[in-house]
Amino acid sequence: QVQLVESGGGLVQAGGSLRLSCAISGRTFSDYPMGWFRQAPGKEREFVATIDWGGRYTNYADSVKGRFTISRDNAKNTMYLQMNSLNPEDTAVYYCAARRSGAPSGRENDYSYWGQGTQVTVSS
Repeated sequence: QVQLVESGGGLVQAGGSLRLSCAISGRTFSDYPMGWFRQAPGKEREFVATIDWGGRYTNYADSVKGRFTISRDNAKNTMYLQMNSLNPEDTAVYYCAARRSGAPSGRENDYSYWGQGTQVTVSS
């Protein structure tokens, strides 16, 4: 059974930074394209970033491009999301997700495995 556990969320002032981590267990981590999604209060869950199994291909939502960086360390079975220049609109629960196969994707339905989420709150 595949398990994903996020960590690193918290409260930060606008303009600050946070790094989220997603630890995966249960299968060979390097087999999976991975992604980050987020859900703000009263809104649907949305795509943030995705990365291929080797870490060479990445893609971002326009709203975070240039501020967020997705990466992974297959030796540590961990994926990361470095978030810089945070603003209150980034406040959300952030989820990591893994696909069984295929290419990195921005579509929520393409992902089979999900973490429980970590709260990120950005104060103005």
